[in-house]
Amino acid sequence: MVTRFRNQRVSLDTSPSLCKKIGFTSRSPMTDSRSTEMAQLDKFREECGVVGIYGHPEATKLAYLGLHALQHRGQESAGIAASDGHLIRLHKAMGLVGDIFTAPVLANLSGTLAIGHTRYSTTGDSALLNAQPIRVDCNKGMIAVAHNGNLVNAGSLRARLEADGSIFQTTSDTEVIVHLIAHSREQTLPDAIADVLRRIDGAFSLVILTRDRLFAARDPRGFRPLSMGHVAAGGSLTFASESTAFDLIGASFERDIKPGELVVVGPEGIHSRFFAPAGPQSACIFEHVYFSRPDSVVFGRSVNQSREALGRQLAREAAVEADIVVPVPDSGVPAAIGYAAQSGLPFRVGLIRSHYVGRTFIEPEQRVRDFGVKLKLNPVRSVLEGKRVVLIDDSIVRGTTSRKIVRMVRNAGAKEVHMRISCPPTISPCYYGVDTPTKRQLIAANKTVDQIRQFIGADSLAYVSLEGLKQACGEGEQTTYCTACYTGQYPTDFVSMDEIQPALFDPDIVPAD
Repeated sequence: MVTRFRNQRVSLDTSPSLCKKIGFTSRSPMTDSRSTEMAQLDKFREECGVVGIYGHPEATKLAYLGLHALQHRGQESAGIAASDGHLIRLHKAMGLVGDIFTAPVLANLSGTLAIGHTRYSTTGDSALLNAQPIRVDCNKGMIAVAHNGNLVNAGSLRARLEADGSIFQTTSDTEVIVHLIAHSREQTLPDAIADVLRRIDGAFSLVILTRDRLFAARDPRGFRPLSMGHVAAGGSLTFASESTAFDLIGASFERDIKPGELVVVGPEGIHSRFFAPAGPQSACIFEHVYFSRPDSVVFGRSVNQSREALGRQLAREAAVEADIVVPVPDSGVPAAIGYAAQSGLPFRVGLIRSHYVGRTFIEPEQRVRDFGVKLKLNPVRSVLEGKRVVLIDDSIVRGTTSRKIVRMVRNAGAKEVHMRISCPPTISPCYYGVDTPTKRQLIAANKTVDQIRQFIGADSLAYVSLEGLKQACGEGEQTTYCTACYTGQYPTDFVSMDEIQPALFDPDIVPAD
């Protein structure tokens, strides 16, 4: 398939074999009515993770390992683009990193430069066509782009591009970026990229690959993390959404890419420029609450440190007479450790999580109550029985999973269940790269705290305060945070959710093979 830009001919990597393989969505209705969707518990979905490697003889393998360390940021699809200095090769597929990149696949992706992406869709559907990196061949040369975030003006930009003759092959907002690069009147690729970055708005941390260069950029408000590291052996440079990716590949963390910064690495060395002045900082605070791995340093601060501090703050703000503190694993563990340390109550593992559940599972003929949650979590009766339990979790989204977990703990013999949440009530959807429900689906936007307590069946319920959240996450030390999901006050111009809602795929408009 070919995308046309005015008088240019731009090839987008959407081969006929690719189109035939995908079925265009990973969310097709289950034909077996007893199948249970197991993609997630009732949580916000992680957005995406990106990685970039420059100047390493095994760049593809390092990118693969980096994506493995970032798998928690997206489990729907993954891809790697690699360059040997002449040709950019690309492989992407639906599924997990370890399943996609087998030894033969990696062997075919030779090169000393590579970028990678692991995805959970926040805009666009979940078809393989929307998997990244996106590779194009245009008047600026062959380019591959991987993007973490969400462009709030993608809809209006896309409409203008289509009116100007552009034909889009995906529903991803990332394709808007590559179209804009091809349209840019700037003569050099670095200038064209800088020009485009000034025109897009919202959250973006980008890695861009050409035949012999690697670009890394972060939006002026710094919504999403992006770090730079260094591999001592050979002097290779690395970029990743989280510092935990550096640990696995033996790289050392150097610094965060600054908001509004474009870093260019090529044969002439490494250069930095600012495509726009840094705006008011709006780093996503939910990276510290839930998204990032606790062993990462994000926005200049240890994630584990923030989560333990949130637990301590919860204990100060919402103490309760109880016997034990129990986390909802895995994300509730650090906060529970902090709560236990501050309150003096013993920390106990009262829920065991299975890490080996697939995306779907077949229920028995006679339905089991709370089957989906029971597949993921199982109570330890000997820990819970007869106890007054403080149950620690990082968030309540719709409330359905919390209700089932509270019921599970009660059925295991707990005398009382006191729910404590290490973030404020979530009342607004996110526009900046997080897959959140609509406002009417967010329980805290429609019920009081006591009504939520009644709905989930807890003896008491308390959230950490907004000020307590900011304090625990070091507000003002390294950055300031976006808290729009808790306040409804957005740092960019408001955009209707319909404009960036996941698009429904229409098979009637698919270009012919």
